[in-house]
Amino acid sequence: NQHRAVDQVIKAVRKICSALDGVETPAVTEAVKKLKRVVNLPRNKSADVNSLYFGNDFCSFRELTVCFNVDSLNPENPVQVSLDHLTAAIYDLLRLHANSSKSSADWPQSSRSIKEAWTAAEQLQFTVYAAHGISSNWVSNYEKYYLICSLSHNGKDLFKPIQSKKVGTYKNFFYLIKWDELIIFPIQISQLPLESILHLTLFGILNQSSGSSPDSNKQRKGPETLGKVSLTLFDFKRLSKEDKVFLWEKRYYCFKHPNCLPKILASAPNWKWANLAKTYSLLHQWPPLCPLAALELLDAKFADQEVRSLAVSWIEAISDDELTDLLPQFVQALKYEIYLNSSLVRFLLSRALGNIQIAHSLLLKDALHDTHFGSRYEHVLGALLSVGGKGLREELSKQMKLVQLLGGVAEKVRQASGSARQSCSFFSSNAMPLKVTMVNADPMGEEINVMFKVGEDLRQDMLALQMIKIMDKIWLKEGLDLRMVIFKCLSTGRDRGMVELVPASDTLRKIQVEYGVTGSFKDKPLAEWLRKYNPSEEEYEKASENFIYSCAGCCVATYVLGICDRHNDNIMLRSTGHMFHIDFGKFLGHAQMFGSFKRDRAPFVLTSDMAYVINGGERPTIRFQLFVDLCCQAYNLIRKQTNLFLNLLSLMIPSGLPELTSIQDLKYSSLGSIATKFNFFIHNLAQLRFSGLPSNDEPILSFSPKTYSFRQDGRIKEASVFTYHKKYNPDKHYIYVVRILREGHLEPSFVFRTFDEFQELHNKLSIIFPLWKLPGFPNRMVLGRTHIKDVAAKRKIELNSYLQNLMNASTDVAECDLVCTFFHPLLRDEKAEGIARSAGAGPFSPTLGQIGGAVKLSVSYRNGTLFIMVMHIKDLMGLTQIHMSRHTYFQIPTKHRNVKPKLHLVYNGYSKETLRQKELQLSVLSAESLRENFFLGGITLPLKDFNLSKETVKWYQLTAATYL
Repeated sequence: NQHRAVDQVIKAVRKICSALDGVETPAVTEAVKKLKRVVNLPRNKSADVNSLYFGNDFCSFRELTVCFNVDSLNPENPVQVSLDHLTAAIYDLLRLHANSSKSSADWPQSSRSIKEAWTAAEQLQFTVYAAHGISSNWVSNYEKYYLICSLSHNGKDLFKPIQSKKVGTYKNFFYLIKWDELIIFPIQISQLPLESILHLTLFGILNQSSGSSPDSNKQRKGPETLGKVSLTLFDFKRLSKEDKVFLWEKRYYCFKHPNCLPKILASAPNWKWANLAKTYSLLHQWPPLCPLAALELLDAKFADQEVRSLAVSWIEAISDDELTDLLPQFVQALKYEIYLNSSLVRFLLSRALGNIQIAHSLLLKDALHDTHFGSRYEHVLGALLSVGGKGLREELSKQMKLVQLLGGVAEKVRQASGSARQSCSFFSSNAMPLKVTMVNADPMGEEINVMFKVGEDLRQDMLALQMIKIMDKIWLKEGLDLRMVIFKCLSTGRDRGMVELVPASDTLRKIQVEYGVTGSFKDKPLAEWLRKYNPSEEEYEKASENFIYSCAGCCVATYVLGICDRHNDNIMLRSTGHMFHIDFGKFLGHAQMFGSFKRDRAPFVLTSDMAYVINGGERPTIRFQLFVDLCCQAYNLIRKQTNLFLNLLSLMIPSGLPELTSIQDLKYSSLGSIATKFNFFIHNLAQLRFSGLPSNDEPILSFSPKTYSFRQDGRIKEASVFTYHKKYNPDKHYIYVVRILREGHLEPSFVFRTFDEFQELHNKLSIIFPLWKLPGFPNRMVLGRTHIKDVAAKRKIELNSYLQNLMNASTDVAECDLVCTFFHPLLRDEKAEGIARSAGAGPFSPTLGQIGGAVKLSVSYRNGTLFIMVMHIKDLMGLTQIHMSRHTYFQIPTKHRNVKPKLHLVYNGYSKETLRQKELQLSVLSAESLRENFFLGGITLPLKDFNLSKETVKWYQLTAATYL
């Protein structure tokens, strides 16, 4: 009976674990083992979890214990003790699963210990126990698994990533990968930046004997990335009661930081009459806030009239243009006014009387339809019409009639059948919006085209476009012009409104369809469309530049606001190259759902055809680095204004927008945790850069025939610049010998790279990883002669240091395909391999070869010019190439040792007297490809021994003369 009861308990435990994503904690595993040992239950007694199901037979532990006899229920009985341990383990698992769906700030305080980060002197360490939910395909395809643990801040690794041990899979209830390993980062927790992120990346080492993988026909040497998780290390909590008390006590120390006034006031112990004198005294001593910062004091949490009046007095400095931009927030703030005769109401009426645009905007607000506050708005607008005079009333009356007329026509068009719509101008979307062309009141102005919609709530589009417009103004104020297209959207009533049409623009879908059904899968449609409207090279370059800048602005704006449901029907392009987005029905991370999955998987849209325009072709160029830099500049400028955007959005919470209903919606992470989201933003940009790299069949470096990866070649343990050799090909230069030791190899290999090839590697790494801190590259500029031994010796040290830093960088950089291709042996490296192995630690130039042979010279002097011709060289020692020290290069067949190079040397402006004081020195060296240059002989001839009045032709024996 005990066996049967325990077996049922274990079945129930397996059902619970299966329901909780197949997670089996160490405590559950150990408790099950102890329970089996207590009753001597065979290890394989329990049924397979796949045969279990949920139903009426799902028993609790209390129900199962009735199977035991009375003695077994004794608290001291081992069976009961084991059951208690198992029950506790299951409860812990349930709590863990429940908390996993919450943010850490929402966990019950009793369930975890909390410590202030700045007081933690311990090193950062944690235990990685196991990975659960392992696919059966992984079990058959991968032999070992390991984790790469990295710690990053601002997109950069704080330390060299730590690799876990390599382990296989285990099977208890389910398959799991078990490490149970302590990971330690050598830094005190108190020294870590608050926005630090821990990344855990899972890699699988393929089982070479397995042929079940879809890639089994490929060469599979390297590990594969199976998944990644990133988590922040620190919680950011709201002010506690103790914090508020402290802040209120130290309030007078905050005068140097005026913008913290809202937090000070929120920390006030109470707003009772007896304490108001202190609060008001503080207010009137406080330095003035800028209008945008004072806007926060109009929120619901500040109902005191003195506070709100002072806030309005600071806001009065705002310009009419800025007020128009922020009018939706001011209208919502009216809901928090206790009295109609308030400073805010008087301020808005005063500005509306002085500016017709503000008056129009106030009248068109659909707040009149608000269930709770509609009557308040009626009083405010009634006051405006009463004091505005006859002219204003007539102007606003015309406006209202036009809106009503358009609304009626649009409703009829939407409800009419297809044939009845033929005489109307409308768009073929679900709402059937009207296309309306208005005559511009300015006779010099262009027609104004708008789209009038009925049946769609445009308030959210208004808010998104308002935020984008404010972003653009912030960028322009800081001198960053991202060429944004700002168009107007106006909600004129419930589920109706107007949207300005941008001329000379098309959706990406329409552009791509011009190139066939598969146009959206091609790289060139956008570039060719822009070329059609910008035929000259100068026009196309300007359009491409507009595209790069506006695309960067769109990426940042849509990312920060969490604008979702992005596709080629709501991204538009002007013929001038300006990109812009339309239709903002989904924002703040509320993605369109497809079943239980989010349809928007990318954080922002950057497709291959966009990258083609940015790069100016298929391959990455410096223009992509410009695009990334623009994104980073734009994002950082918005980060500085985080509080402004949070205030503007929080003021809109009572507006009734479907996706902005509470403060919880503002926890969309790009606003609520701006620094953390910035890291992901940069990471996504870095990932997108790789989509433009050539495939393995195309060269990624100019000197390599194709692209290679470490999966093919094997990882590198060590790389260093071993030595350098002087070469002539045809001019004199130095080539650096790189010694490479790979994992699993006992002997090193050698590759030969020039300084220019090192620089090409660094330049392309800078394009692919513009936001990573790459090691500094040696300065190319050299005072004096470049190709001399001293410069080569200095560069050898600098290049070796560069290589060491590069190989110790993040694995994303050190193990990318570009680095692997640089180290991959070329044909020239294989030819010169033996030479490198026998080379010493330092260079020597030149190596002494077999001396022999002769050279035939012609020497003559005419009209102040010395003419020397190398006519013939003979009896050389069987080398394939030679080089004269006068920098001319010749190919000589291997079977020949004689050559007639006909080398002409001319020296102008020398008198005979000057020449008689000089010597002619000529050296012959070998020039084997990538070999050290062997000295084959030379001659030194004093010119005073020549009769310069006539031509001298003579053979001279090559000797072991000193090489210069």
